[in-house]
Amino acid sequence: MAQVKAARATREAVPTVSRVAIIGSGISGLAAAKQMAAYDPVVFEATPSVGGVWKHCVYRTTRLQTPRANYEFSDYSWGNRDDPAFPTHTEVVDYLEGYADEFDLWRYISFGSKVVDIKFLGGAEAGFTERWSGTGKAPLQGKPTWEVGVATGGSGTVQYYKFEFVVMCTGKYGDVPRMPVFPPGKGPEVFKGTVMHSVDYCKLSKEETVELMRGKKVVVVGYKKSAIDLANECVQANQGDGGQACTMLVRTLHWMVPSYAIWGLPFFLFYSTRFSQLFYERPNQSFFRSLLCRLMSPLRAGVSKFIESYLLWKLPLGKYGLTPDHPFVEDYASCQLAFLPEGFFDMADHGLVRFKRAPDGWWLSEIGVVLEDGTGVEADLVFLATGFEGTDKLREVLPKPFRGLLVDESSMMPLYHGTIHPLIPNMAFVGFVESASNLHTSELRCRWLAGLLEGRFELPTVQAMMRHVAGEADAMRRTTRFYRRHCISTYSIHDSDGMCADLSSATHRKTNWISELFAPYNKEDYKQQ
Repeated sequence: MAQVKAARATREAVPTVSRVAIIGSGISGLAAAKQMAAYDPVVFEATPSVGGVWKHCVYRTTRLQTPRANYEFSDYSWGNRDDPAFPTHTEVVDYLEGYADEFDLWRYISFGSKVVDIKFLGGAEAGFTERWSGTGKAPLQGKPTWEVGVATGGSGTVQYYKFEFVVMCTGKYGDVPRMPVFPPGKGPEVFKGTVMHSVDYCKLSKEETVELMRGKKVVVVGYKKSAIDLANECVQANQGDGGQACTMLVRTLHWMVPSYAIWGLPFFLFYSTRFSQLFYERPNQSFFRSLLCRLMSPLRAGVSKFIESYLLWKLPLGKYGLTPDHPFVEDYASCQLAFLPEGFFDMADHGLVRFKRAPDGWWLSEIGVVLEDGTGVEADLVFLATGFEGTDKLREVLPKPFRGLLVDESSMMPLYHGTIHPLIPNMAFVGFVESASNLHTSELRCRWLAGLLEGRFELPTVQAMMRHVAGEADAMRRTTRFYRRHCISTYSIHDSDGMCADLSSATHRKTNWISELFAPYNKEDYKQQ
């Protein structure tokens, strides 16, 4: 144990002036620290540990939704990568700690350091130039751009440090809950039971969660991954005499997937090869590509229906009124798939989980939940698995006018290559774009960002970057009704191609054309050359 502590010696002091600050030590923060090690980055982490949401915003039964081999850094493998079971959240944290051990990242991290304020040191017009940060390249020029205010150890004292460049890795999930808006007099204030957001549930111990739910009439509001996992824990807590069923309140239906095989075919064949992604919309595509996408629309619809046919056969969606009215591809294209815990619908078949549709809204009464049609669900405890407001964390610390620029009219952060905001100089944002594998997405973006700091390429003009970002929003609109999310899952290979091209790396990275077209891209393909 002493050897581990010695090996994990963290940053003892922060210089008053440094080159690079990284805020957050989750997946993106660790990837950024590794790629920018040459600049001796300062990693500010508000909590006592690395891991981000995997450490501080999970339930005890939460597992990764991806096989181990599909969720690993390009230069660091799982020790048991052939284990077919999806990793638990503790295994994910162990993996991330091992990554920090492997590349000696602990020395950059200042734990218990909460960033509470960021001040801009540039002039009034510095963020509104023709080129990002003035030149569009090599932003490290020896002059501090940002002053970061940090509170340590829970104290009210704020110490400020100056940096040339800041990388925001605070992520989209955790910390700031998205709360429903209730009609006057129909919110938590009238409910005689307990209302709790999932972010607060995550802070409880196993014993506390069981005590909270056992014998209670529980309603879980939501129908995505966190809601499904929460319903699963509710059932476990209510086993035996006196146990109550858990009711899931479902407003918007989404497709759920039981495994990574569809009618015996591996899931990657449908969306994760270069050939399969050829027929889907991508940002700023040419007229001929647009024409191809239009001509291939029947094929896209056929793939989606093929997958839907399997899910309707495998899962009792019709039995419980849970069949979505939109194509499967729209959920995949917006990164809203949920992989089911084992035996989830078996619990429903035994009456342990119930489903109530609330497409037109709901509110609270003294004794439970009331739906728009007037029907009610009695409850002692209402969980809100309603998501998080990731950009609010950024607004809390960024200065004006930048905080007002974070989200555009499409309700997404306008990030070029999912990293650079064209109007915010010498700052990057990593972990705010979703894909089928967020770890791979973050790692490649950090590598691209390190190339930018090294001066290996020059960014387009601010106007050109804004057009590129608008093109991504347009591609989302043409693909899914759930377009107010920055998800690249149907054009992820094209997205990676663009970053590789900027770095003067090969874009076609397979050994032969058959693999190039029909094999999935994975971490082996993106090892640094």
